[in-house]
Amino acid sequence: MKQSILSAKDLCKSFAHNGGQLHIISNVDLDIYEGDFTVIMGASGSGKSTLLYSLSGMDRATEGQVLYGDTDLVTASENTLAKLRHTDFGFIFQQMHLVSNLSLFENVAVCGYLNKSVPAAEVKKRTNELLEKMGISHIKTHLPSQVSGGEQQRLAIARAVVNKPKLLFADEPTGALNRSNTIEVLNLLTKLNREGQSILMVTHDIRAALRACRVLYLEDGKITGELSLPPYNREEEPSREVQVNAWLSSMEW
Repeated sequence: MKQSILSAKDLCKSFAHNGGQLHIISNVDLDIYEGDFTVIMGASGSGKSTLLYSLSGMDRATEGQVLYGDTDLVTASENTLAKLRHTDFGFIFQQMHLVSNLSLFENVAVCGYLNKSVPAAEVKKRTNELLEKMGISHIKTHLPSQVSGGEQQRLAIARAVVNKPKLLFADEPTGALNRSNTIEVLNLLTKLNREGQSILMVTHDIRAALRACRVLYLEDGKITGELSLPPYNREEEPSREVQVNAWLSSMEW
């Protein structure tokens, strides 16, 4: 039986708008399971990124709970949330938010140093191993502006996992990449998941959804559908794509 790593209960997120409330997320109940590659899809404006940020504690929900162990991220202190971001959660964004005046090595290592429980020598070791794994160790002294967009996103993945997070959040990580770089990034995420990394990704890209073992559909701030898939196998991708497209059509995507 799968073990839940994160659980949302009656989750709501709204904003003040024209004297009233604009409801973005409405009464969402959701479990994210350990070891899963979960993808959230939906039309533009359906609330995908808002849900991701609410689940990760990057933004506070208006109502409900987000339980990570015994911690409710909706009511947790800023210090608690900051500590979780350093130790238990990793984040990948469409815009990489790299530090422009730090080398590739330094961009990754500095996040490791923020985790005070890991010795500096171990951070350096992890950083070098990750840069090698991402295929960018040969340019680790370069600045982000000196490498390609695909290399920057691989760097962002290394930065996100340097502290060995329990859960990796990804918001449209391939949205700004061309086809070849998209495939490279998806291959890396798939490999991480096979090694046990739990991943929750928001995407509008069917190629990304094909890597998931679970796809959720969000419409008007509510989860209206769910598709379970076997582990990704590249040889079976054509039939998998047919299945996912048929399901998305049934969701009126």
